[in-house]
Amino acid sequence: MRARLVGINHVALEVGDIDQALEFYGTLFQITLRGRGPSMAFIDMGDQFIALSKGRTQPPDGQRHFGLVVDDREAVRRTLMERGIEVAPEGSVDFNDPWGNHIQVVDYRDIQFAKTPAALRAVGAEHLTKRPAARREMAAKGLLDD
Repeated sequence: MRARLVGINHVALEVGDIDQALEFYGTLFQITLRGRGPSMAFIDMGDQFIALSKGRTQPPDGQRHFGLVVDDREAVRRTLMERGIEVAPEGSVDFNDPWGNHIQVVDYRDIQFAKTPAALRAVGAEHLTKRPAARREMAAKGLLDD
């Protein structure tokens, strides 16, 4: 028997400097630190987290990326544009952080990914409701309780 994939606990990103990374990500997202050490910092995402680790040495990522789920994708796009960070003016919100980590930002309301009410409350997103397309996707997979 093989183990089932249930979710992602955390994503680890290698960055050049922890303080600079916290400042950068803090301008894009409301962040809360879960913990901090001299070469690591942990940004809370409700029941998950991002681990920032000092010491990136590889070149910038191209197609390799990970997706972050937010309550307002367009707010992230606006902030990226204001900071002069390359991002498409519409559609997908993909960008590289200063250390070459490629990130895609998606809106919670548009995807089948779902959080418990308690996890949504923990991040101040209890007001979010799924849009019709996401609800159809979720219903097709039996992911809706109502």
